[in-house]
Amino acid sequence: MNYLPCVEINPDLRDADATVIWLHGLGANGHDFEPIVPELQLPDSLAVRFVFPHAPEIPVTINGGMRMPAWYDIKAMDLERVVDEAQLLESARRTTDLIEREIARGIDSRRIIVAGFSQGGAVAYHAALTFEKPLAGLMALSTYLATPDITRPSDANRRLPVRIYHGSADPMVPMMLGERAAVQLREMGLEPSWQSYPMGHEVCLPQIRDIAGFIGRCLITDSD
Repeated sequence: MNYLPCVEINPDLRDADATVIWLHGLGANGHDFEPIVPELQLPDSLAVRFVFPHAPEIPVTINGGMRMPAWYDIKAMDLERVVDEAQLLESARRTTDLIEREIARGIDSRRIIVAGFSQGGAVAYHAALTFEKPLAGLMALSTYLATPDITRPSDANRRLPVRIYHGSADPMVPMMLGERAAVQLREMGLEPSWQSYPMGHEVCLPQIRDIAGFIGRCLITDSD
C-alpha cells in the first residue's frame, strides 16, 4: 500500500490505543500542527497517537498554477469555492487508507478521530462522514464542506460527534462558510457543535484547550 508520508507522534509511556489523524491546510505540511500536541496536555491515560499526513505537491490554479502541497486544486476563491472534486475524493480515499492502517495496527475504529484545517478540513469531512466503520469524532477547523452534494454519512457514522471551530475574522475562509457547513450537516441528520473565536485563519490557545476537551470526551470510556 502506498500510504501518504506522515509525521507521527506516539505516546511516551505505553502503546497507543487511540489515534488522531490531522490534515493540514493549503501550502503547509504535516509538521504544521505538530507543535500543538504538547500544548493539548492530554492525560497519559488516553495514549493517543497523532498522525499528520503530508499532502502531495500539485499545481494550484489560484496560485498561478505553481506547485505546492495541496489536497486538491482550488480553481476560484469565491464563496462557492470551485474545487477539483476528483482530487478531493482521492485525498479522502488516501485518508481512509490511513484510518484502515491504524485499525490494522490494533486501534479500534471507535477510538480514531479525524481532523482537518482549512483545505484539509474539507477532505476530513468527506473521509470521516463516509467511512464505513464507526469513528470517535471529527474536528473541522476553519474550513467548509466542499462536497455537500456527494458527502453522505455512512450508517456507521450517522451519529458521529462533530466539532466545528472557526475564526470570526477569518479572511481566507469566511465564517459564514463554516456556519453553512454546520447547517448542511444538520440537514444530513448530524448534530455538530460549533465554536467561534476572535481570530483569523489560524489556531488560538482557547481553541487548543477546546480541542483537548473534545478529544477527551470522544475517547474517555466508562472504564477509563
